[in-house]
Amino acid sequence: MMTSEHREQNKDAKSRIYLDYNASTPIDPAVIEEMLPYVYGHFGNPSSSHWASEKLEEAIHLARHRIAVSIGCHPNEVVFTSGGSESNNHAIKGVYFANKHRGNHIITTKIEHPSVLQPCAFLESLGARVTYLDVDAYGIVDLEQLQAAITDETILVSIMHANNETGTVQSIQEIAEITRRHGVLLHTDAAQSIGKIDVNWHDMGVDLMTLAGHKLYAPKGVGALIIKEGTAVTPHNHGASHESGRRAGTENVPYIVGLGKAIELAYSRDNIADTLALTNLMWERLSEAFQSRIRRNGHPDQRLPNTLNVSFLDRIGQEILAQIPEIAATTGSACHTGSSAMSPVLKAMELTPEVAAGTVRFSVGRYTTMEEIERACALIVERAR
Repeated sequence: MMTSEHREQNKDAKSRIYLDYNASTPIDPAVIEEMLPYVYGHFGNPSSSHWASEKLEEAIHLARHRIAVSIGCHPNEVVFTSGGSESNNHAIKGVYFANKHRGNHIITTKIEHPSVLQPCAFLESLGARVTYLDVDAYGIVDLEQLQAAITDETILVSIMHANNETGTVQSIQEIAEITRRHGVLLHTDAAQSIGKIDVNWHDMGVDLMTLAGHKLYAPKGVGALIIKEGTAVTPHNHGASHESGRRAGTENVPYIVGLGKAIELAYSRDNIADTLALTNLMWERLSEAFQSRIRRNGHPDQRLPNTLNVSFLDRIGQEILAQIPEIAATTGSACHTGSSAMSPVLKAMELTPEVAAGTVRFSVGRYTTMEEIERACALIVERAR
């Protein structure tokens, strides 16, 4: 029999609206189903050759193949990691240590994820020189500024594909044309764009690309770094010869299996037009209600279809969300939770502190419905206007 406590919990669950998919996604049931045999049955070490390790190497191979087919790379270019932060660290530090005999200059932007900015700061302490590019009011990198920043000492450019806060998407193909002309390696953090927009490794022309499982309905704690064949990168983890000597550590088989399945699903199932309809509806409802007292941040067209970043003018974003506990959203990147400082992304876009203070990021996903968007907007208008 359902107790009153259970009924209340069930009622709360039904009233809740999750609009924070850029922070993390739920695990897709099909991903969990794919993982289960490698949680309960095939539990051995993939490097062992006895019965407890049967099928593990085959499972890792399948996951690598699924990723390669989906994004358009070669299977041997996929290196499994513990997630996006490790992949970014591996790319930036690995390229620096493997190529510093050629130069010590790295170029990135002021709006990157902390797992790009902090490794760059660390390398500066070791003697590297880092240029942090500005962005315009939409969060777009100036390609002329990028070209002007490249010198004979430049060995790496690291620019994210899509911004986690505003959803603005960079012109990575054009950036790749510039770096290729100068013989400079290009890394892009595509953790937010994989599964949300069309991402093709071959067409992008990058040398290294980061992806993260928990941004695309796989578990937290797994990701990959795609490394173009022939690119010199020093391993981030040292130890045994796992991942063809590129990343030491016993493979996390259940999570790797889940990642492979999740990416396959993302490329076969998700519909960009449906996702865009959700954020367009939300912006339509909020802009009608708040009119001149709300503004949209990020590029209006060159953006992730699932992301809506707005500033409620003369309001505090945290206070708005506190008034609507049913809605899970954020005032910025989840990596910055607990900090009252202005988001570096919004600061780089030159928002005033007053406008930035009223910012809320809504990000929808695979399980968001039109009914939830209508209900969320009604709650915001009722309690925040």
